[in-house]
Amino acid sequence: MDNRPVGTRQARDLLRVAFGPSVIALVVIAAVVLLQLLIANSDMTGAFGAIATMWLGVHQVPVSIGGRELGVMPLLPVLAVAWGTARTTAAAIRPGSSWFVVRWVVASAVGGPMLIAAIALAVIHDASSVLTELQTPSALRAFGGVLAVHLIGAAIGVGSRVVRRPSMAAWLPGWLPEAARAGAAGVLALFGLSGVIAVGSMVVHWSTMHDLYAITDSVFGQLSLTLLSVLYVPNVIVGTAAVAVGSSAHVGLATFSSFTVLGGDVPAVPVLAAVPSPPLGPVWVALLIVAAASAVAVGQQCARRPLPLPEAAAKLVVASALAAAVMAVLGYAGGGQLGNFGQVGVDQTTFGPAVFLWFVSIGGLTVAMTGGLTRRPKTARAPAPVVADEPLVDGPLAEGPPIDEPPIGEPVVPGPDVFESDDYIEAEIVEPDDVEEFEDVPDEPEPAAPVIEASRIVRDDDLDDDPEEHFVTDHDDISEPDAANGETRRPAD
Repeated sequence: MDNRPVGTRQARDLLRVAFGPSVIALVVIAAVVLLQLLIANSDMTGAFGAIATMWLGVHQVPVSIGGRELGVMPLLPVLAVAWGTARTTAAAIRPGSSWFVVRWVVASAVGGPMLIAAIALAVIHDASSVLTELQTPSALRAFGGVLAVHLIGAAIGVGSRVVRRPSMAAWLPGWLPEAARAGAAGVLALFGLSGVIAVGSMVVHWSTMHDLYAITDSVFGQLSLTLLSVLYVPNVIVGTAAVAVGSSAHVGLATFSSFTVLGGDVPAVPVLAAVPSPPLGPVWVALLIVAAASAVAVGQQCARRPLPLPEAAAKLVVASALAAAVMAVLGYAGGGQLGNFGQVGVDQTTFGPAVFLWFVSIGGLTVAMTGGLTRRPKTARAPAPVVADEPLVDGPLAEGPPIDEPPIGEPVVPGPDVFESDDYIEAEIVEPDDVEEFEDVPDEPEPAAPVIEASRIVRDDDLDDDPEEHFVTDHDDISEPDAANGETRRPAD
């Protein structure tokens, strides 16, 4: 239990949210840059400019050196920063935090990185006067990239806490969290299976990867190439996912899809040894199985709680849309301009829609086959109104002969006596002849009253009610016989 005052605890939480992930990323970048400079036996001129440029590059801000733009930034660092922002934001929101505190947490998650971005732009602008090859990036692009990365992370962290509140559950459909989990399961399945395909392709093209490592003879150079390849692994996986769903990926003029491959120049990065070389074999068509398996994962998650057809369809559509949106954002963030090679990335016009169609079609079939549909419960019908019974006679009762009733206030005239009418027949009383005569039986004598001795008289009242009743005086008429000589004596004697 935290015994610190509420104000102090909230201030520390806001500072951690504002500067925690950004400062950690800045420290890691500074360590890498200083290590590179020390190994290369170079001076520290422009070290701060390089650190600031790489920090902005982590937030998908393009770097321009000598008129060449490097817009293809690795996805691994930006995913780590977004994940750190989501975790710190979720940790700063307690279950009972008000919306005022939530707004302050989101503002801190965005405001701190924006302040560091402004400082980084100033440092790069100052370093460009010493390093003429280094160019200051666009301020709008820099602030936009930093805002987008940390805002997405803050939204994920706040959503993981707020969506469980009863106030939010009152106006949100109950299946919405399940749809979000199903979409996340589809993204992870597609990402993981595409990674397996990429690793398998690298093993198949091991000789090509060995040739790419041969461009440098130093151990430090090979270590740098390995680190660079690790940072760009998510980019390659996103490209593989685009090929798996039927879209395409391109590196400059080289285009790759499940049906055709157009050759071209590829950067000398060992991780790009996974790209297929023409002519394309029929085995690459099996990549479509990856998309189908990922869609099955979405359908299984949606079918965990059976729902009626409209709700089940809405849950599947929302899950597929969320997964398609996430993959489209990753495809956009993982692409960009790569110097003289040209544009690198996936086909944005077909990538997101292809993911959505795969997940809706195969996922819907999976929901139907795994029992994810149920009948809507029938509502109880209202009871029929009670109708009064119809009269047994035809026509209203008012059609019968009227009944003569005297008006109120007039005396009632008695009618004729039935006993005085001519229709009255006097009955004769006949006594039976065979009547048995019974003898008179004398009455039984009443029992004599029992004689009660004076010593056996029981008082009905309780003597405890009056203390004087405990004593016998001379006026008492009660006498008891003497057991010795048979004489009577008074109790007071």
